[in-house]
Amino acid sequence: MVNIISSVLLFIGLCGMTGTVGWILRRGNNNKMTWLFIICQLSIALWIISQLLILFSESKRQFWISYLIGNMGICCFSPFWLMFSIEYSEAGGLIKKFNKFLPIVSAIMFVYIASNPVHALYYKNFAKGHIEYGMLFYIFQILFYVFIVLGIVLIIGNKKNRQSHTLLVLATAVPLIINIFTVTGIIKSEIEITPLFFAFSVMMILIAIRRFGLLNINRIAINDTIDNISTAVIVFDADENMTYRNRYSDKIFNFDNIETLSDFMKKIGINQGDLEIGGEYYNLRQSICVNKKNTEIAKVIIINNVSEYYELAKTEKKLSLEQERNRIAQEIHDSAGHTFTMISSLAKILQIETDKTKISEYIEEIDGLSRSGITQLRCSINNLRDDEFMTSVTKAIRTLTTAVRNIKVELCIQGTEDESFAFCIKEVYDSIREILTNAMRYSKADRIDIIVKFLNAHLELYIFDNGCGCSEIKENNGLSGIRRRVEMHGGSVRFSSVESEGFTTIIKIPKKVIE
Repeated sequence: MVNIISSVLLFIGLCGMTGTVGWILRRGNNNKMTWLFIICQLSIALWIISQLLILFSESKRQFWISYLIGNMGICCFSPFWLMFSIEYSEAGGLIKKFNKFLPIVSAIMFVYIASNPVHALYYKNFAKGHIEYGMLFYIFQILFYVFIVLGIVLIIGNKKNRQSHTLLVLATAVPLIINIFTVTGIIKSEIEITPLFFAFSVMMILIAIRRFGLLNINRIAINDTIDNISTAVIVFDADENMTYRNRYSDKIFNFDNIETLSDFMKKIGINQGDLEIGGEYYNLRQSICVNKKNTEIAKVIIINNVSEYYELAKTEKKLSLEQERNRIAQEIHDSAGHTFTMISSLAKILQIETDKTKISEYIEEIDGLSRSGITQLRCSINNLRDDEFMTSVTKAIRTLTTAVRNIKVELCIQGTEDESFAFCIKEVYDSIREILTNAMRYSKADRIDIIVKFLNAHLELYIFDNGCGCSEIKENNGLSGIRRRVEMHGGSVRFSSVESEGFTTIIKIPKKVIE
């Protein structure tokens, strides 16, 4: 009766173990860690098979073969369990190197056991119902226990996949304890009962595979990826206890005395948004995980380093301020400079003019120009402009030439202007204004000729003065501003001058096609 009950229990254990192997093959992946784990499971299956065979063995030969099958499983299990643990825990250094020699250790132990009839060091006396263990048996047992315990320690030391490795430790530790009790005689039984407790191990392993994705490459890859990304990921369970944090989190925060979500939030001071830590800027986001019943099961804190974006924003702001400063400087230089140069010219005329009527006329002109200059200055500051005269290139140029008093300006228009030239009215106005201002300010010219050509493909401007000229042309704010405006429309500018022979500017702007 005892044999029948034992057989049933062992058979159930064997079915569970082989079922576990099938489940692993279906849910796991074809990688080294999976196959090491399968070898461990098959080793236990051999151990269970040996116990079934022992129950029905009659001759000494059958008895020996049954024990030999069981010892094959025992010799394989502990070394390959350690190999699996090393792979699972990603251990390195000497332990990783030692991993290569474990199959050899397993083979040597089995050879010594199989050759026991020759030396009798493993079993002193081997007979059914009466087995006496030799010195080698106890040495091997100690070695088996060391391998298993070392594997458990390595798994416990792995900070990720805590649920999975807790179940793995239980699945291994319970049969180990039972085996120790059996070997030491605390538990006495006619058959080896350790394999029976692997039914408990099967349940733990199935839970680890089914619920926590043990040996599933997708979960392994996801966990490994999350652990190595440059983003902090911290997980809190439904009770707000911290259950996981990746490596990058430890680089950002000191987690001493932080066990709950409240502790964490209290330390960082915000629930959502940006924060500064050690001169770096981070963005914190919270997300809630729910199950199929829409019940909250976890909270995930994701923290990204956004210092780069802060630096880009600062740089962009600095560039924007610089561009605006340059724009205002250029506007003031072009508009106010031109206006007040005209005022200066009229003031010089007043100094030599004796006709009272004309003096009154010039004073009125000065007043008008001054008010115009103030208006243009305000427009520059407020990024506005009085654009009433900006309806055509011709009108814009005539507005400028009619304002010049102390220099004779001749304007010659060639060709017919149409709306296809409207795109560059402002640029032409600003450029001509700068050229006239420079002529009145520096050239000592008494005549300026302007030729405007409206061609089929181009707008061409030729401006000549008969002033003192120069031997070297330096493109400062005024001239560089002209070049920048023209080239913005794909045009070209050429400045030329010879000392005592005036200054020449040639501008060519390609016409835009209106669809």
